[in-house]
Amino acid sequence: MDVPVAAPSEEQQPIRAEVFGIERLEQHAESLAAAQPTAEGRAPGRKLLPRVRENGKVLLAGYRNIVEAVRQKHQITQAEEWLLDNFHVVDGQIREIRDHLPRSFYKLLPKIAEGHHLGGYPRVYGLAWAYVAHTDSRFDLETLQAFVRAYQRIQPLGIGELWAVAIHLRVALVENLRRLSEVIIRAREARAHGDEVADRLLGLSDHAAERVEDVLGSLGDAPLDSSFAVQLVQRLRDQPASLMPALDWLNENLAAQGTSPNEVVAQAHQAQAAANITVRNIITSMRWLSSIDWPGFFESVSLVDEVFRAVPGFAAMDFHTRDKYRAAVEELSRGSSISELEVAREAVRLACEAARENPGPRSQTGPTEVEAIRPENQSGLLAIVQRPEEDPGYHLVSRGRFAFERRLGFRVPWRVRIRRAWRAHATSGYFGLIALLTALLLSGPLYLTWGAGVGLPILMLLGILALVPASDVAVSL
Repeated sequence: MDVPVAAPSEEQQPIRAEVFGIERLEQHAESLAAAQPTAEGRAPGRKLLPRVRENGKVLLAGYRNIVEAVRQKHQITQAEEWLLDNFHVVDGQIREIRDHLPRSFYKLLPKIAEGHHLGGYPRVYGLAWAYVAHTDSRFDLETLQAFVRAYQRIQPLGIGELWAVAIHLRVALVENLRRLSEVIIRAREARAHGDEVADRLLGLSDHAAERVEDVLGSLGDAPLDSSFAVQLVQRLRDQPASLMPALDWLNENLAAQGTSPNEVVAQAHQAQAAANITVRNIITSMRWLSSIDWPGFFESVSLVDEVFRAVPGFAAMDFHTRDKYRAAVEELSRGSSISELEVAREAVRLACEAARENPGPRSQTGPTEVEAIRPENQSGLLAIVQRPEEDPGYHLVSRGRFAFERRLGFRVPWRVRIRRAWRAHATSGYFGLIALLTALLLSGPLYLTWGAGVGLPILMLLGILALVPASDVAVSL
C-alpha cells in the first residue's frame, strides 16, 4: 500500500504568509494596489458562490470526520477541537455569504485581470485575501481600516467595493478554513495509517506480529507523508531490537527526501501549532466580523464620504439620507464616463459655486470650488447652507438632478425613463384610470337599461345616481 506525500498544490495551501505589523501592512496594501491588474470594462469574471458552496460541503465532511473520531475515542488536535465546537459559527458565515452576495451586485464589482492567481474574481477579494494572508486570519478594526486606506492612496475603491469588504473577508476566511481542514484531515488519515502499520509490526491488531519485510514491502516506493512518518517514528521508538529494520527503513527513506526523523517530528509539531493558531484566529475573526459596525467602517474609509464631509451639514444628516447621496453617485458614475470620486467632487463644486453667488459674508470668505475639495480646506466650506443649491444633494437627488445629469453626460437607462414618465404624470394618470374604470362599470348596466326601453332623461338620472358608488368601486379595485 502506497503512502502518498501530503504536498498540497498552490490551490490547496492555506492562505498564510509573513505576518506584518500595521506599517508593513500599509506598505503591502500600496504595493498590491499598484501591482494588482484590473480587468477592463465590466467583465463577468469567475463565479465565487459555487466555490463557497463547495467549501461548505468540504467543511461539513471534515466536521463529520472529527465527530466520528471523537465517537471512537481518538485523540484530536486543538485545531479540530476549534472546528468541532464552533461549526455553527462557520455554517452561519456561509449562509451570510449566500444571502448577501447576490448575482446582480457581484456583476458590478471590478474584477482582477486574468493571469493573476485570483484572475476573474472581484478586486476587493484580492484585497481581502492579502489581508487574511498577512494577518494570519487575525483581524482588528484598526489594521483593516489602515489597510483599506493605504490601498486607496494608490487605487480608489468604489462605493460597492467598500460595502463588499465584509462579505469578501468572510469568503476568504471560509476558503482558508476549508484548506486547513483538508490539511488536518489528511494528516489525521496519515497518522491513522501510521498506527495501522505500527499495529501490524507490533502484533496489536488481533493478529500475530507480521514480518518487517512483509509490512514494509506492502508500503511501496512512494515518498513518505510527514504525518505518517512522525506517527510511525513515535510508535516504534523504544521497541524491541527486532523492529530496528523498520526504523532503518524510515531513516533511509526520510534521508532520501532530504530530512530525518528528528527534523520531520519538529516540522510536524511546528505545522500543527501553526494550524491550531490559524484555525483559532479564523473562528475568532468570524465572530468579530458579526459584531462590527460595518456602516461606520464604510464611512470611515470612503473617499466619497470624505469629499461630502466638506459640507458640514452632511455629517449631521441621518444615515439614510447620506446613503441616498452615495447611491446617486454610484448611479451617475455607472451611466457616465466619470468616476464616483469625480461625480462627488463635481456636486460639491456646484454647491460651492452657488454659495459664492449667494450674497452674504460667507461668500466673501469661503474657499473656491477647487480649494474646497482639498482635505485641508474642507472644514471651512459652506459654513451655513442658506439655499438648496448650496447642498450637493440638490444636484444628486433633488431638482438640480436633470441639469447635473446633462453636465456629466449621463445616459439615462430606459427603465429610469419609464419610471420618471410615470411619476411625472402620476396624478393625471391616476384620475384618468379611475374615470375609465367608472365608465366601464356604468356602461353595462346603463346599456341594458336603455335596451329595456327606458327614456334618456331617466337614463341620465340613473347614471348620475350611480356615479358615486361606481367611482368608489373603481377606487377600491
